[in-house]
Amino acid sequence: MDLDSATEELFRLRPEEFTAARDRIAAEAGRAGDRELAGRVKALRKPTLAAWVSNLLVRERPDEAGALTALGQGLREAHRKLDGGALRELSRRQRTVVASLSREAGRLAAEAGHPVGGEVQREVEETLHAVLADARAAQEWAAGRLSRPLTAVTGFPGLAPDAAEQLAAPPAPAGPASGAGRGAHVTDLAEARERRRRSEERRERLERVREEERARQEEWSRLREEADRADEAERAAHQRVEELTLDLGAAQDRLGAAQEASHRLQDRLRAADHAWRAARRTAEAVESEPDPDG
Repeated sequence: MDLDSATEELFRLRPEEFTAARDRIAAEAGRAGDRELAGRVKALRKPTLAAWVSNLLVRERPDEAGALTALGQGLREAHRKLDGGALRELSRRQRTVVASLSREAGRLAAEAGHPVGGEVQREVEETLHAVLADARAAQEWAAGRLSRPLTAVTGFPGLAPDAAEQLAAPPAPAGPASGAGRGAHVTDLAEARERRRRSEERRERLERVREEERARQEEWSRLREEADRADEAERAAHQRVEELTLDLGAAQDRLGAAQEASHRLQDRLRAADHAWRAARRTAEAVESEPDPDG
């Protein structure tokens, strides 16, 4: 078995089956003398529940997965060309497709015996948004071998921070025809002030939600580091158990050999004792006989 086939086999398993199967394959590779493969298999991380659900969606619904990646290509192309009309249409499809695939992923997980909660559902949706925004993320997801959910980028690469929102927003209605009267001028000023006020409120609200997003991202990063450390500790513990198991087997072999040697020596010792006692009795008997010359 090579690494690719081992990885494919492992990532098709249910989450609770992953670790034991990974350790079994690594042990088999080690016994076959392929230490490099054994080490690389041992380094494979058990998928989180959200990653497993995302992989399940790719494997069980390949047509829908292909439609999502195609939609992502279209969105990224529309962003590169600054095609507002195409972007508005594709953005509407994006919301529908992501919601539909997220629900389908939850249904598949429930059918497989792992119903998911709101947090896992959110991570699955985050992965789907990442697939739409990033070609590399789409390629990674399409392989069906995620060990962690993907993180969606803010906006699309190559755009100013508010360019995506401006492109996706409906076209602004044409302004009223210019007038010469003072009343029209006052109305224009009032409308401009109102627009500035709404724009300022929007900027403040956007800053608040972005701050919340940064806090959640920092929390996710911290928890991911803790999860990585826990995985590393698990792998180290499994490796130590394997080493100790091998040491125990060797020690048991040595103990068995020592016991067998001891038993053989005890048998020889008893035989020697019997021979010595018989020789002593013979000597005593000869010694007690009368001397003919006496």
